[in-house]
Amino acid sequence: MNFIDYKTYTGKENMQIDFELLEKAIQSHSKEPVFRLYGWIPKCISIGRNQKEDFLIGNIDSVRRLTGGRALLHDDEVTYSYISPISIIPNGESVTLSYRYISSILIDFFKTLGINLDFGENKKVSTHFNYCMLLSTGADVCYKGKKIIGSAQFRKNGYLLQHGSILFGYDKKLLESLFNEEVKGITTVKEILPDITKEEFIFKLKKYLQENFNN
Repeated sequence: MNFIDYKTYTGKENMQIDFELLEKAIQSHSKEPVFRLYGWIPKCISIGRNQKEDFLIGNIDSVRRLTGGRALLHDDEVTYSYISPISIIPNGESVTLSYRYISSILIDFFKTLGINLDFGENKKVSTHFNYCMLLSTGADVCYKGKKIIGSAQFRKNGYLLQHGSILFGYDKKLLESLFNEEVKGITTVKEILPDITKEEFIFKLKKYLQENFNN
């Protein structure tokens, strides 16, 4: 696995980097997955590939993702992108099973912190929700029934790009004012592990990935 260490960028820069990594993998016929960790400065709303953006308000930076799904506010979180040939992922042709394969990397990491996560259940939800973390699918990762990691995919020429948002913390009032929706059914690393800092969390995740997935 090619691991790219955590660094913060603007929303446009983050999405451009992921686009370029995907294109490079396709053009070079790479067989090695890429796992990148990053943050966002300033905070930014990313819009799903096919989502309308007429609900956006305020002076928050925004960018459109390659991946699908609904909008996300990228603020107090750790974001990952995973790029891989579909052929090397077990049952990779299945979108749901590929989500689960990639997300299981993070589930196994959380176990090293003493935290047991699992996959969410497919639930019928009102389609008016604009905020991605309010939607629940079988590919989401939850803690005691509350969503903590949301992911989305894009596929091209036999490769996939999966984006994932690991909630470290969140501003409930800001989210509700931006999306005009009650925020519930989610949790954060801060709530589960109140004594860990974001820097410690990123360091531990980086160490886990390097120790377990280096070629």
